[in-house]
Amino acid sequence: MKEILEIIIKNLVEDENSVSVTEKEENGTIILEVKVSDKDMGKVIGRQGRIAKAIRTVMKSVSAKEHKKVNVEFLDN
Repeated sequence: MKEILEIIIKNLVEDENSVSVTEKEENGTIILEVKVSDKDMGKVIGRQGRIAKAIRTVMKSVSAKEHKKVNVEFLDN
């Protein structure tokens, strides 16, 4: 799942080298933390959070296939 999210994020940003996705597990839920450069954060979140919401929806459907729960968090640098 981490790889899928990385591919999605890298296709949205200009500076692909600054993309960092870390995976943690808490209480049976997989938490994917996304860090991008400050100038690309707006592209990843989108207007009124529409792109971020779409990314979360895609990741939830991917995780549902594997019978897991996933959360996507976007972190500031």
